[in-house]
Amino acid sequence: MIPRSLQIGASRTFCPPGRGLRGASVYHPGMTGAGRSFDPTKPPVASGGPVVDYSLARRAVIASVRRGLLSTTDACDAHPELLRAAKNIGDPSEVVCPICSHESLRNVRYVYGDHLGRDNGRVVYPADWLKDLMRKHEHFTCYSVEVCIDCNWNHLLRSYVVGQKYTSRRPPEERREQG
Repeated sequence: MIPRSLQIGASRTFCPPGRGLRGASVYHPGMTGAGRSFDPTKPPVASGGPVVDYSLARRAVIASVRRGLLSTTDACDAHPELLRAAKNIGDPSEVVCPICSHESLRNVRYVYGDHLGRDNGRVVYPADWLKDLMRKHEHFTCYSVEVCIDCNWNHLLRSYVVGQKYTSRRPPEERREQG
């Protein structure tokens, strides 16, 4: 059965931007304060370069696994090299794995760029090495991936462009830590 609101010719209730049906704010104050929700009433945050956040795609995959639409073997398919990097040099995450609920989630960063030469495709370790690369190269892309070393869950968290072109600004991880 199709809900009445989605039927052709159904009347839609007009709500002013940012307001719900009874005048309540659509944006949850706790979520916007934490920087987890887009709030069009606030100006955009300046970034070091283009940033792509994959949290919506991550949530969709997790929801598909929980609904049974996607098997865990399809979702938990980390490459052996990615698992090895996560086990040995990955940064421990503060959240639990969304699939197995273990506290074995690690974050791994990779860098890719035409001008990186032999550093192209490498894991960023230690974290200070990213700052060195930013000083040496005009621009390159950094990919942050979360990996569970127990169940092999992995998902791209975000990608961002950094380098000399954006030296006056900090990478997204630093901006998040310093507020």
